[in-house]
Amino acid sequence: MRIGLDWGGTKIEALALSNEGEELFRKRVQTPKNDYDGCIVAVKELVTATEAATGQAGTVGIGIPGSISPSTGLVKNANSTWMNGKPLDKDLSEVLGREVRIQNDANCMAVSESIDGAGAGCGVVHGIIIGTGCGSGIAINGRPHKGANGIGGEWGNVTVPWMQEGEFPGPLNWTGHHGTIDLLCSGTGFQWDYENATGKALKGREIIELMRAGDEAATGTYQRYVSRLGRALAMAANILDPDCFVLAGGMSNVDEIYKDLPAVMRPYIFSDGYEFDIRKAKHGDSSGVRGAAWLWGKGETTQGYVNESS
Repeated sequence: MRIGLDWGGTKIEALALSNEGEELFRKRVQTPKNDYDGCIVAVKELVTATEAATGQAGTVGIGIPGSISPSTGLVKNANSTWMNGKPLDKDLSEVLGREVRIQNDANCMAVSESIDGAGAGCGVVHGIIIGTGCGSGIAINGRPHKGANGIGGEWGNVTVPWMQEGEFPGPLNWTGHHGTIDLLCSGTGFQWDYENATGKALKGREIIELMRAGDEAATGTYQRYVSRLGRALAMAANILDPDCFVLAGGMSNVDEIYKDLPAVMRPYIFSDGYEFDIRKAKHGDSSGVRGAAWLWGKGETTQGYVNESS
């Protein structure tokens, strides 16, 4: 059995999977915000509850909204800021009595979709989460690509490429940069654009409903959003050239973007031919926690805990 945990800002979720990807147990608790030690206890209790409910021991993988720095061994870039600067993998390994594998939550999503999701069969999967923020992760042959410095796939802090008139410099993000993908290609950025254009604050789904009804302002916001996301994807295509892109998060449920993105991307792709393969995540909100579980491959062992497989 493999156990995955998704550590978010509002909840920590545990999921147990069999070697075949069958869900065996699931439980979530509220995240003890601003309480690092409380979060460690919550993870331990979730793992204990999972193993008690299934009667099995398991490997443990966890997805976090940040990453482990290879140079310091400490968490960095986490929006759950109370984990930054902490030796999370060491602390969890100590309380659980086994090695714990930790990856950025976007990398976990890419791994999940690569193994048995929308990207199954693809060698290189670029997973894009377009929700409150806009992060991305990369899976190669079903394994996370974290990079030499632990920042593989971190495209959110990059300025939207090929900026158009009226976009520069763009709003300021939390790292001190303007017009970033994390801001302008997220669901939050979609709502910001509409409010900036109309003076009205609406939720994303309300703007989409207006767009589908033919509202001019909502249609303009949608077109600008698709343009920005398309340019960001084109940049990734030029650098990574993945077998497929997989989209998750709230904006991935807008079906129109899958039809409209290729035409936006095409002028910016440095090739005389390109096969557009942009897919919607199969596992939805569960992709992160499933990918955390899949950080351990079949047959891998951790201090006496073994995944049996043929």
